[in-house]
Amino acid sequence: MIRLTQLRLPIDHTQAELKQAAAARMGVAEADIGQIIVFRRGHDARRRGRIVLVYTLDCAVRDEAAVLAAHADARDIMPTPDTSYRFVLNDGAQLAARPGFMRPVVIGAGPCGLMAALVLAQMGLRPLVLERGKAVRERTVDTFALWRKSILTPESNVQFGEGGAGTFSDGKLYSQVSDPRHYGRKVLDAFVRAGAPEEILHLSHPHIGTFRLVSMVEHIRAEIGALGGEYRFGAHVTDFITDDDGAGGQRLTALRLADGEEIAANHVVLAIGHSARDTFTALHAAGVEMVAKPFSIGVRIEHPQSVINTARYGQPETPSLLGAADYRLVHHATNGRSVYSFCMCPGGTVVAATSEVGQVVTNGMSQYSRAERNANAGIVVGVTPERDYPGGPLAGIAFQREWERKAYEAGGGRYFAPAQTVGDFLDGRASTTLGDVVPSYRPGVTPCDLSACLPDFAVTAIREALPAFERKLTGFSMRDAVMTGVETRTSSPLRIPRGADGQGVNLRGLFPAGEGAGYAGGILSAGIDGIRIAEAVALSLAGRALEAGAQRGMTHATEAQ
Repeated sequence: MIRLTQLRLPIDHTQAELKQAAAARMGVAEADIGQIIVFRRGHDARRRGRIVLVYTLDCAVRDEAAVLAAHADARDIMPTPDTSYRFVLNDGAQLAARPGFMRPVVIGAGPCGLMAALVLAQMGLRPLVLERGKAVRERTVDTFALWRKSILTPESNVQFGEGGAGTFSDGKLYSQVSDPRHYGRKVLDAFVRAGAPEEILHLSHPHIGTFRLVSMVEHIRAEIGALGGEYRFGAHVTDFITDDDGAGGQRLTALRLADGEEIAANHVVLAIGHSARDTFTALHAAGVEMVAKPFSIGVRIEHPQSVINTARYGQPETPSLLGAADYRLVHHATNGRSVYSFCMCPGGTVVAATSEVGQVVTNGMSQYSRAERNANAGIVVGVTPERDYPGGPLAGIAFQREWERKAYEAGGGRYFAPAQTVGDFLDGRASTTLGDVVPSYRPGVTPCDLSACLPDFAVTAIREALPAFERKLTGFSMRDAVMTGVETRTSSPLRIPRGADGQGVNLRGLFPAGEGAGYAGGILSAGIDGIRIAEAVALSLAGRALEAGAQRGMTHATEAQ
């Protein structure tokens, strides 16, 4: 097949016009074109009121060689690349049947752990998945109890439980990760088999939404089980048991659970997510090398979705093909801080996302329809260890907790969140009431002064950024827009270094992965890292080394959101 890129058509084009445009681009008759597959579809809305769809197509053509020869110098006409995923190990079942084989263990059933376990199971290696929280349906009940009744279950909430934090999110499936081995396509294919809409395979910015993610997670669990894998819920790992590796270092030999049970393990995928603070402490106590890393802190901001639609597309109601409008904004403040939008959720809600008693954390989520009244996004400010929380690898956790506790206090308890209108925030006065924009956060909000639960540098930077964002997106600094605090879980506050073989640099048998280990920032990038680390585990079990390109991926994985 032949791939065409940057094929631009009006949003109201017909299927016949798509074929006509493809034929014209290649200089062939329409009759010479067979199947057309949409590989990617995005849109260009930079000209207000004029939206253009931008396609990447794969076309079956009668004489492909002649077409390619005629366009040998063209950058937008090329052979369709092979994007199929290939397993690094094809004899895993035979390996697992050998006497003394110790099955790999995956700690955590978020996107990273799910994909790691799925790929290990597909290679025949029968992984054991340990999840401290509950199965996704039970977890959903506990999460709704916080939102509706102010009842927090510390082991079962937005952060902990099957599906990970991404289950209660917008379900975005795009990243900035370099992906030469097509891990991303493997993740998307797995999601489609589990019930995601097929459009995620070709949309440039696909999303799924919370309700669909719940059933998908269950389907993936069922597939892992059918392939010989095993799940254990309520299995909270509290200690990592090690021994000398014979070469002056340490090797992992077993895991200890909260109930005292020990599980022998020598190949463990650590996919614990960015909020497993007690596990980070246990790893640190066990001598596992880790370093503090930058993350961000800020608030959630809500506008009427119609305001965002009008600013982006020139009309309050958008074409169904595009859905609710989104945005990405960045401002470099004069105090040296970067302010940016994070995890934007069109037509969504702000949710309570704490995992610890007496603290308030916000996040955003959307359903697949993105049909709620408000748009929301994190407006966050970058923080760094050297400048803001020196003191070792766990100092970022202490920094987060300080501001989450202050947010709980400013909200008045019961997990209510502190809230302030943009107008009052810019004027430097506390809000006593809110305006026309009704905050979506539950169990509720308390109007106040958000400066009580944010660092001074963040308040200064956000006050400068909001008018700057208004110049890019009309209506962004509308006075009735609501800001709710605090957003602290943008990414892991630390990184667990790993070597070119995927293992912890000073603990053999431990394979740090995903957001918690500092190697991902979103559902897709976490899933990609899960596949990458599953390959490392499989080859280690088989006594083989990773290829050079894969080794570079282990140490240079890119965060994305």
